[in-house]
Amino acid sequence: MNRALTITALILLATPAMAERVWDLNGKQVQVFPHRNRAAKPGRSGAANISYHNGPVLHQAKVVPIFWGSSTTWGTNGSPSALAQTEIGFLTQFGTNGEYNVVTQYYDTGGSVQLSNLTSTYWIDNSAPPTNVTDAVVQAEVVKAIGAVGIDPSAIYEVLLPPTSYASFGTYTSCGGPNLTFCAYHGNFSSGGTDVKYASLPYPSCGGCQWPGWTPAQNFQHFVCHETREAVTDPDGNAWFDRQGNEADDKCAWSPSPFLMNGYGYQYEWSNVSGGCVQSR
Repeated sequence: MNRALTITALILLATPAMAERVWDLNGKQVQVFPHRNRAAKPGRSGAANISYHNGPVLHQAKVVPIFWGSSTTWGTNGSPSALAQTEIGFLTQFGTNGEYNVVTQYYDTGGSVQLSNLTSTYWIDNSAPPTNVTDAVVQAEVVKAIGAVGIDPSAIYEVLLPPTSYASFGTYTSCGGPNLTFCAYHGNFSSGGTDVKYASLPYPSCGGCQWPGWTPAQNFQHFVCHETREAVTDPDGNAWFDRQGNEADDKCAWSPSPFLMNGYGYQYEWSNVSGGCVQSR
């Protein structure tokens, strides 16, 4: 994280509109999922639809969940814990259900987002992550996972952290850190000539990133729902967002209230077709 990026983050994250898009000097960016009191609610972000900015979408996306931490939390490769199994199960059904189908209205010059089986591969890394997992550390973990499972330009590599760690981006942190600002984020970087899409998903260990009565698994699913759909519709930060920089899930973050469907945790999604936040399509 260079100084200019941190300054940019300070400026953008402090704006009243709460546009949660942060750039560095090279045009790289991440999009953060704000905690409950920072969310860019529809009334604050405006009722205007998101618009297309000529970048790519992921037509048939894949997700590779990367479970990083002890076997107590995640189990092992070939024997995932109950928590990891639940997250894998969520992803297995997510890409073909109505909650994902909302994003099939979004497109690029090559066509629309399609329903797809999101995951058939996961990876568990039982090494101990640092307490403070910076963006550089997350990217290094993604590269490590790619070495184990292979690289796919249509995949989103989503790093789930244990309760002993928190994520940071510049001076801003997730649950467990000194400056709670976000619950999760997604971005992209180049590795070996491939545009790699990734997400940082810290453990939902604080009230700002939890929904009352939900389990840790359901709160993680809420993060995964948000970050996956945004990474599909705006993987490089130049496809679908509104005039304040909010992506489709940002416009509906935390309000209307997140909901359960078949025991899994979801949030509402912005629909241009409906002109508002919807559960499914």
